[in-house]
Amino acid sequence: MKAFVRMRKARYFIILFIVVSALFAFGSVWASSEGGHGDNSGKVKDLIWRTMNFGVLAVALIFLLRKPIAKGLAARRQGIKDQLDDLERQKREAEKQLAEYKEKLTRLDEEVEKIVADYVQQGEAVKVKIIEEAKSAAEKLQEQAKKNIEHEFQKARQQLTAEMAEQAVTMAEELIKKHINDEDQKRIIDEYLTKVVVAQ
Repeated sequence: MKAFVRMRKARYFIILFIVVSALFAFGSVWASSEGGHGDNSGKVKDLIWRTMNFGVLAVALIFLLRKPIAKGLAARRQGIKDQLDDLERQKREAEKQLAEYKEKLTRLDEEVEKIVADYVQQGEAVKVKIIEEAKSAAEKLQEQAKKNIEHEFQKARQQLTAEMAEQAVTMAEELIKKHINDEDQKRIIDEYLTKVVVAQ
């Protein structure tokens, strides 16, 4: 802002210099026109007068405007330097952020690989667990099937034994009926009674 104000002041001085120079030029032309028209010495005086006016004005303007213009240029130079420094700082920050984002992307890829590896590992563990549970269930089913078969086998054996005993009794009765007569029955009864009496 200060540099802008200084530049405006410098413009005012330049405009003032142009106006004063124009006034001196018109004054000297006017003064020369009042003198003799054919006088060469008047033209030389006029030229010297203009040159002196220009020199005095130039020196005065240089003296007056030297510091403001120098300050304005220095301020402008400093402003440009500050802008360049600010741009350089922004560039460094942008590069730093870019490096951070690249690092995050690299870590993100590593995280994705780690998550995938964890899921694969968990999948393998679940697979092993399912297989073990299936084996255990199959073994239990086999044991239960064996028990059921054995139970059914024992039941069938008992039933068969009962049926065989029943058939044996039936067959024995039939054989006894066929082969034992009244005398044999009497003799068996006597033997039985004898045994009972002896046993008492």
